[in-house]
Amino acid sequence: MAIYRFKISFEDFDDIVREIDIKTTQTFEDLHRAIHRSTGYNADKSSSFYVSTDNWIKGDEIALLPNERKINNGVTLMENAKLSSFIEDPHQKFYYIYNFERPFDFHVELIKIILENDPNIEYPFLVKSIGEAPKIIEKNAGGFAVSSAAASTDFDFLNEMDFVPEDTEELEAMGGRGINAEEGDDDSEEEEEKDDFADGDDFADEEYGSGKEEDY
Repeated sequence: MAIYRFKISFEDFDDIVREIDIKTTQTFEDLHRAIHRSTGYNADKSSSFYVSTDNWIKGDEIALLPNERKINNGVTLMENAKLSSFIEDPHQKFYYIYNFERPFDFHVELIKIILENDPNIEYPFLVKSIGEAPKIIEKNAGGFAVSSAAASTDFDFLNEMDFVPEDTEELEAMGGRGINAEEGDDDSEEEEEKDDFADGDDFADEEYGSGKEEDY
């Protein structure tokens, strides 16, 4: 039985690549799940492959968990679609969208046809994995953010501290009464002490002067 080798890359992160071997008789759902065993993403998300031209122009759709409109239009389902039924070119391409709610776009290209499968390998089989898939991080209130693995260790002060633009007024106000303001308070205290001593010196002179007049 022949084996297809597909190269899968993120459209927006083309340095992240997977190569997967899969039997010609297996389905697009098998390929879909194999891709996300390699990315770590949840495979149970509405997604679609599209038969593609060399310029990545989308054609016929092959869907997983399609919406009602697509079902009514007779969309082909991944679980029923054998890969061999959609391969017309030894370099066949598919445009692939994962998770329509928060989509990632992929390029899927047939790069090799192996005439015999290896009986010691369980297919689909991950042949090559380059780069770590971007992280999908769940935030409060069900929101999502995406960050690449290379930037995941950086500390973003404003985001981590839940900074909002209104905070700028508070930050500017703090600048006027922070460390410098405290030093200014110390200077005021020193000035007051000096004034006290100065007043005391004047009082002493007056007393001394009074004593001299009594002597005369």
